Amino acid sequence: MPEIGNLVYFLLKWFHFLAGITWIGVLYYFNFIQGAFFAETTPEVKTAATQKLVPRALWWFRWGAMFTIITGWSMIGYKMSHGETFTTGWSVLILIGALMGTFMWANVWFVIWPAQKLAIAAANGQKVDGLAARARRAFLASRTNTLLSIPMLFFMGAARNLTLAPKDPVIWYIVAGAIVLLVEINALVATKGVTTAPIEKVKGVITSGFILTAVFFGVIFFLR
Repeated sequence: MPEIGNLVYFLLKWFHFLAGITWIGVLYYFNFIQGAFFAETTPEVKTAATQKLVPRALWWFRWGAMFTIITGWSMIGYKMSHGETFTTGWSVLILIGALMGTFMWANVWFVIWPAQKLAIAAANGQKVDGLAARARRAFLASRTNTLLSIPMLFFMGAARNLTLAPKDPVIWYIVAGAIVLLVEINALVATKGVTTAPIEKVKGVITSGFILTAVFFGVIFFLR
């Protein structure tokens, strides 16, 4: 019979997988499917979907994000309390992935969900001020989450399967953290122009995600 600690860690990982699949699955649905459908359908159908479908999807979306973060950081806390340090190969990969996931979670709860609540209220006939600006920022946050999900999933998988420990983990944390922060700032501050052009379209956001993953891989490979 496994030790209680190992069993708890396994259960956390299991629930982390379930919540993460739910969260990222709905994120991809919003970006790859619903957005294109809303752009092509009639205003009446879009309004009905916003009233009935979107609230249900958003419930799974935001709570999937919440339980992904709770279980993810719980697993990291468990490993750190059992001898893992910030300098191991596992740590330098998993913590950058966790940083991206945390920014994505914050985008869901503090940018996307508040804007979508206003959109749902407007679809139900309520008067809402400033909806266009909030919707635009939520759109960019959602696109950014899609962008970040690609390197995030790479590093989550790489933590146990690739040996990529830099000689100086501090430099790695600074450089990688700065890149993630700049991507997040762009999501919250930029509204149009060259910094948002690559993520306006589905093809662009997917391509940008793989490019960002390659950039991260190049940085950590250079620092080995």
